[in-house]
Amino acid sequence: MTDTADSTARRARKAERRAHADYSGGVYGSMLAGSVVVGAGTLGELPRLELVLLLVLTGAVFWLAHVHAQLFGARLAQESVDRRTVLRVCREEWPILKAAVPPAAAVAVSPLLGLDVPGTLWLALGVAVAGQVGWSLAAAVRAGASRGQMALSATVNLLLGLLIIVLKIVLKH
Repeated sequence: MTDTADSTARRARKAERRAHADYSGGVYGSMLAGSVVVGAGTLGELPRLELVLLLVLTGAVFWLAHVHAQLFGARLAQESVDRRTVLRVCREEWPILKAAVPPAAAVAVSPLLGLDVPGTLWLALGVAVAGQVGWSLAAAVRAGASRGQMALSATVNLLLGLLIIVLKIVLKH
């Protein structure tokens, strides 16, 4: 295969993956990150570092759990689980882990913004909720949803995010 044909084939495979992308993992991962922030009210001596690690590692654990569940499901369906299948499933579930990065980055830069730990928690939670809404909109756009459906998807995810915020307020973290 020539270099031009090879790069054309690679672009075609990338376009195919983008066309079949499932953003539900991003919505789920953002919601998970928000939940982690809400539950992180009792951090130790290095609260920002602990929260960054908690967000990234929780995202990684859930990503691995989803990969395992997909692969186990494929085995039950008597499908062959080869290296290509494993890599495909890892890539498909990647948004779960990817969604933890913006809230973790917000925590990491919070000292530069002059935020104390409670302010950092609120910033991370806001970023997680914004990510949740963003992922849901990306999914709706990718699915060819109408503007009304996109608005509904964003609204539902914003309300779910606000529910997480209410839990944070009620739990007084």
